[in-house]
Amino acid sequence: MTRKVLVIGLGLIGGSIALALQKAPETKIFGYDMDEKTREHAATLQIVHEVVTDPKEAAEEVDVIIFGTPVNATLDWMEQLKSWPLKNKVIITDTGSTKKMIMQKAGELRAQGITFIGGHPMAGSHKSGVLAAKPHLFENAYYMLTPLAGEEITNMAQLESLLKFTHAKVVSVSAREHDHMTAVVSHFPHVIAASLVHQLGDEKSEYPMTRSLAAGGFRDVTRIASSNPILWRDITLQNRDELIVQLEGWQSEMDRVKKLLLEGNSDDIESYFAVAKELRDELPISAGAMFTSFDLYVDVPDYPGVISEVTGLLADEAISITNLRIIESREDVFGVLVISLQNENDRERAATCIQKRANFETYIS
Repeated sequence: MTRKVLVIGLGLIGGSIALALQKAPETKIFGYDMDEKTREHAATLQIVHEVVTDPKEAAEEVDVIIFGTPVNATLDWMEQLKSWPLKNKVIITDTGSTKKMIMQKAGELRAQGITFIGGHPMAGSHKSGVLAAKPHLFENAYYMLTPLAGEEITNMAQLESLLKFTHAKVVSVSAREHDHMTAVVSHFPHVIAASLVHQLGDEKSEYPMTRSLAAGGFRDVTRIASSNPILWRDITLQNRDELIVQLEGWQSEMDRVKKLLLEGNSDDIESYFAVAKELRDELPISAGAMFTSFDLYVDVPDYPGVISEVTGLLADEAISITNLRIIESREDVFGVLVISLQNENDRERAATCIQKRANFETYIS
């Protein structure tokens, strides 16, 4: 018997999930997006097996519904679900970055006998939209599920058996745990990155050259500030309680740093950076809560043709490059070629290839 899945919202996340789930046996993927052009692209690129124009009608026949829409839009769809003629044991899930409001609405659906299990695949890309969708986007990333208390084990098992085809690490946490953890390692860093860019903007009039110097390490540190402002407006508002807690902690930490500077004790200052280095070096390098581009840093000598030499080596090994850039000014490293790859396996293969055949040093930042 064929399992039927409906993905509503065919952007980067929804489209990538649809592509990944096409690998599931005896499973047919239907897709819908409010944007007509997106539906056309999804049909042309075979993002789903079949594009539908009426999600309510399609929902009558499917076993799983996945919302690949922003949280605010998902909340609207969940309200509409209350009046839809759904299959008796349909399982519904989402992909939103915050879970508190979603799971409150899920409680309303449960009261009507509808099963909703919150979801959040923690992967992304610097690109957006259906044209950027990839079946391997979630490989080795965490896929967080946030079921309501007392959710039936069989429902969880059915959803997990489907999501395993994303090759993500599926884990279950409460909505509160999810929102706290993502605030710490994803939402709050976005706020900090944006604030650093604002601070750089204030330099424009008196020290205009500062922006030129920001092309290296500063640009890397603040990369996430280039994210969609509407998306981050919504995330910030939806998770503001957790973000306020993080901001208060950050302000205390900055007071601590200010005290270190005022006292001027070199040993204490060195210790502060040493502890930070130790903690940072212990962090895993696999995919986490924020977008991971699988960057490989290569120290290259300055001679004509060195970049084509490196890319040629990777081409020989059939390793696909998603992005390529040179760090022009960086305080501690010079001549750095940054190669973005599709997944962790490709990055490891690329590092081995470059080190072995060109004898260039590679590392992961």
